[in-house]
Amino acid sequence: MVTLSPALTNGGSRLTGIGSGSAAQGSPLAGHASRFLAVVALIISASAFPAPAQEVKLVVTVIDEKTGRPIKNLQASNFSVMDDKTPLRVAGAQYQKHLLDVMVLLDTSALGEVVRPLGAAFIDRLGEKEQMAIVAYHDSADLLQDFTSSKELLRNSLRGLRYGNNPRALDGLFAALDGGFDVSSAGRRVIVLLTAGVEGHSRVALGEVLELAREKRVSIYPVYVSGVDRGLFRRLAQRTGGADFGAKRLKLKPKELSEVAYSVLRGSYTLELSGVYTLGDRLEIKIQGLPKSKIKPWASALALE
Repeated sequence: MVTLSPALTNGGSRLTGIGSGSAAQGSPLAGHASRFLAVVALIISASAFPAPAQEVKLVVTVIDEKTGRPIKNLQASNFSVMDDKTPLRVAGAQYQKHLLDVMVLLDTSALGEVVRPLGAAFIDRLGEKEQMAIVAYHDSADLLQDFTSSKELLRNSLRGLRYGNNPRALDGLFAALDGGFDVSSAGRRVIVLLTAGVEGHSRVALGEVLELAREKRVSIYPVYVSGVDRGLFRRLAQRTGGADFGAKRLKLKPKELSEVAYSVLRGSYTLELSGVYTLGDRLEIKIQGLPKSKIKPWASALALE
């Protein structure tokens, strides 16, 4: 068993000091003072001209909140994209299907035994050309099975599981993101977080997990039994182009829930945004212009920069 240890930091900053003493008269530095000021003036002048606008692509997941199923056949005009409070122009939208590199993060804390049937169901739904790795998390994160297409190896990894300790989901996610995808193939990178529904006082902050997920281009899909920390799981999904699935809320058994989740995992929209100068980390996607129906659309996004 290989233990994945998150690279934790204490939040401090490394400061580099530059000496500020005055140069003595007659020093070579004093002779270059005017040239230095000219360079500074040039830099200030250049900063007055912003970088040109560019095109940016987003991976966007759209589901019906009531059923958890994907919403397909949307056009560019159906998407409204806001970066904080700035509207962005959607120049194109295309729905695509994907093969997957799935990392299943399995809750093996004192609360995690209720999740075990979900683990078996997600293994059964893996496609022939797809890969899966399984990581158990509690107080730490343990690699049970590296990426493989063998369902036999994946099922064997679930045998003899022990449950205990705190469900530190954020710590487990950070550890999995930090090193878990280094040897995977070119499929869409996703983490399926199978959790009882509780986050147990992780040392890593939510913002650190989101930043690393965006850097690694990994979408997070929490699947939870209870909704104790649903708000946290929803933010994980919304900020990484994923989706969250509540077993009790959707009233689905493990096999049905895995089928619905895979239908979402294997498809996403690629949005092309034009006229973008900078892109922040608070993207908000809304679906508009649909005919009246019982569908309740919900969307998330991950920037491909």
